[in-house]
Amino acid sequence: MSIETDIRPISYLKSRAAQLLKQVNETQRPVIITQNGRPRAVLQDPASFQRMKDAIGLLKLIAQGEDAVRKGRVKAHEEVFADLEKQISEK
Repeated sequence: MSIETDIRPISYLKSRAAQLLKQVNETQRPVIITQNGRPRAVLQDPASFQRMKDAIGLLKLIAQGEDAVRKGRVKAHEEVFADLEKQISEK
């Protein structure tokens, strides 16, 4: 489907809120709400929103890892496991 079918003016939201909620939850596609012809908000189902947040979190972790590698802040896996074993045995 084209994104154009998922763009609605705020007046549509005001008059058909329940219908839009049903659409968003059934299709799991967000709806862009416009005001004065400009995009102003996005209506999205909770499950898709959570998946998006999780994906963004993973991308942030990957970016942090890549930054650490570029800056040389790395350890061999043998050293990491040895450190973990030492911490466990000290408890």
